[in-house]
Amino acid sequence: MKFIKMHGAGNDYVYVDGFQQDVHRPEELAVRISDRHFGVGSDGLILILPSDCADARMRMFNADGSEAQMCGNGIRCVAKYLCDQQSDRGSQLTIETLAGVLSVDVMADTENPAISQVTVNMGQPRLQRGQIPMAGPQQDQALDVEIRVENRTFTASCVSMGNPHCVVYVDDVEQFDVAYWGALLENHPLFPERINVEFVEIISGSEVRQRTWERGAGETLACGTGASAVTVAGFLTGRTQRTIRNHLRGGVLTLEYCDDETVMMTGPAEQVFTGDYPWPEA
Repeated sequence: MKFIKMHGAGNDYVYVDGFQQDVHRPEELAVRISDRHFGVGSDGLILILPSDCADARMRMFNADGSEAQMCGNGIRCVAKYLCDQQSDRGSQLTIETLAGVLSVDVMADTENPAISQVTVNMGQPRLQRGQIPMAGPQQDQALDVEIRVENRTFTASCVSMGNPHCVVYVDDVEQFDVAYWGALLENHPLFPERINVEFVEIISGSEVRQRTWERGAGETLACGTGASAVTVAGFLTGRTQRTIRNHLRGGVLTLEYCDDETVMMTGPAEQVFTGDYPWPEA
């Protein structure tokens, strides 16, 4: 099975071109190929597939084999791959995901063809508890709500950007125990489908620093849907402006919460290497 290793701001996935080959049992493949000791090593697996309503369809699997609705860093890499493989497509693409069809604009880096800057319309946030999903009155929003975990109470804002996110603000994100508290919040009874957790330090009204605990993957170097949720939560709670620069461990994303309530995200997409993997189901 031929594959491509790519990353967006350090959020790395193994990509398989489903236009060229069929892949069966992707959940099992995701677990095996993502292993950083016995596999290729990645945060998960992304399949690039034909679509009836867009230029391509994307399926994304976490390293534990669970399927997620969307991946902001992953969709940028899918768009870069499609433009690199078929230059006649142009730089503007549509990609189908479980969170809907998203529009993507690819800008090539003339100095380094392995890298592109990609802008994605991440769509509108879902703010009601029932849309996240989250326990409680299903029509209510969950902005600046208190969540009790062991002996600590967090003030959190919960937003879905196709994937569910819980945004927690801390004073010093680099010193914060993301693994311990992230795992507890991910599996909190409030979240029936588990949740991704963003721990955020505010630098200024236009700049933040983020670390992410992703459900099914643990801490990752970046999360595009999470950065989008941070942009929405920060603006709606009065902490940050509509446009921010978000410093993640793997790089910087620029995001804007637009007047039409969509989130525009711009960041890098980089191909690392290609290879062959012995998967008999391909």
